[in-house]
Amino acid sequence: MSVAQAHAFDAETRLANRKRAKAGRTVIFKIKRCDGPGKPDRWESFKVPTEPGSNVISCLKWIAAHPVTTDGQRTSPVVWDSGCLEEVCGACTMVINGRVRQSCSCLIDEYAPEEGDTLTLEPMSKFPVIRDLWVDRERMFQALRRVKAWVPIDGTYNLGPGPKESPEQQQTRYALSECMSCGCCLDACPQYLKEEDPKDWDTAFIGAAAISQVRLFNEHETGKRLKADRLEAMMGPGGVSDCGNAQNCVKVCPKGIPLTESIAAVGRSTTIHAFTRFFRGK
Repeated sequence: MSVAQAHAFDAETRLANRKRAKAGRTVIFKIKRCDGPGKPDRWESFKVPTEPGSNVISCLKWIAAHPVTTDGQRTSPVVWDSGCLEEVCGACTMVINGRVRQSCSCLIDEYAPEEGDTLTLEPMSKFPVIRDLWVDRERMFQALRRVKAWVPIDGTYNLGPGPKESPEQQQTRYALSECMSCGCCLDACPQYLKEEDPKDWDTAFIGAAAISQVRLFNEHETGKRLKADRLEAMMGPGGVSDCGNAQNCVKVCPKGIPLTESIAAVGRSTTIHAFTRFFRGK
């Protein structure tokens, strides 16, 4: 089954669930909890009354207001991270029923339509847990600095109109620009291993998100001024050659970004750059 077919099948299943969702039902939330870095994990379950259109975040807010487990024990409110609540900021990523995704766009009607259905929530596995479902994604932002994922400008004064782009270039780069650094692609990647020590970040596999941003900015007429620097980073330890082509990244990307195409494009660019550097004697 292709990625497009899998997405279509998933969409059909969720639509069918939404149509048969029972109003006023109670859903069980089984949540993996941790009180802080280095502390042991534990599981707690909560019964949550749902309303039509509820998402995971709204149910977590209900739990925060009523922190009592299914066995009647009062506990601390569950901690999570969120911002925009409209699948733009990427902050609310977590593992829901075994699949990494955005929790703000996870509708209860689509994933738990029956009375007593269970939703399992876990923090992302590739980043250090700060507390409960909240993780530290600093390594991902360090990767963007590593590949200079920005357009270089000289000062803040008016530099005049920028270079023109064809509609085809705009369409390609717009899709890449939708990346919100949510980390879904990294959590699903078997080559992206959990690295607790920041000293190891610059040699560990950089992941699909940063590789795709290399393509985005290298195809920008002004951004390509740093193209050689980005490709040098991609040729180093943890660069694009460390990708194992599992293609999990493109399957879980909430924005449908063509990550495998970006990995292939950057791989070709690094090969050309390496040959060019060799024959120029640099």
